Formats: sequence, C-alpha cells, structure tokens
Amino acid sequence: MRCPFCGYEDTKVIDSRPMDAKKRRRRECTKCGKRFTTFETVERPLLMVLKKDGTFEPFDRSKLIRGIFNAIKKRPVNIEQVNTIVDDIENYYANAMLNQATTEEIGNMILDHLKKIDDVAYIRFASVYKDFTDVDSFIKAISELGDK
Repeated sequence: MRCPFCGYEDTKVIDSRPMDAKKRRRRECTKCGKRFTTFETVERPLLMVLKKDGTFEPFDRSKLIRGIFNAIKKRPVNIEQVNTIVDDIENYYANAMLNQATTEEIGNMILDHLKKIDDVAYIRFASVYKDFTDVDSFIKAISELGDK
C-alpha cells in the first residue's frame, strides 16, 4: 500500500476491524510516520443474468428486491429477511465464482426462501414468476405448500 502523503510503498497495519461488508484498516507509513485509513472489500465477478428471451443483463439487486417486495406486501416479512434472501443469492454465485445465472435459477432460489418464510408471499411470487395460466397450476402450487 502506497502512502498518500509521501508515496513510499512500505506501510504497516496498526488496526483492523470489520465495518459493514468491508474491512477498515488504519495504516502507518514506515518512512514519514503519517497515518491513514483504507477500506478493503472483496471483488466479486460481474454476474450476468440470462433471461427467458435469451438476452443477458447485469444482475440488479434492486430489481430483485422490488420483485420480492411485490410478493410480501401486507405480509409479516421484514426488510432484513428480504435483504438476507438477496444476499444469499449474491453470495451463492460469488462464492461459486460463477458469472452467469438464469432467471429460472434465481427465481427458484427466491421461492425456496419464501416457502420457509411465508406461504402467501410464496404463492404471490410463484404466480408471477411461474406465469400461471390456469387454475390447476395455481392449485398445484398451493398443494405443494402442504408437502413442506
């Protein structure tokens, strides 16, 4: 790490502590003795999502959150649970070092989480995601909840 004051390349870490999704490090230059702070984050590969129409688009966390929020309206599901779902999906692909996902994979992961949290939110999300075209497919999804 280069000292921002004198440009010397040798610095030592004085203090290190976690902060949100980062590491905060206090550093001291071994030449001029001045101290400064750096933040360290994990670089994740860009996740591209393959849509049903065959096109790709970058993973959009806010788009995923909006979709889940539509399913949980007026349900006892809080923002922390929604963030956990999206974090789990992002972490899954980052930890596996994958840079491509399909909307089907992501949708199924959301459904798995919602099934554990709230049945009504699960059905709401499934009705949009699975694009129910008749009553029978809707009834089938509800009956699958009894099997959990």
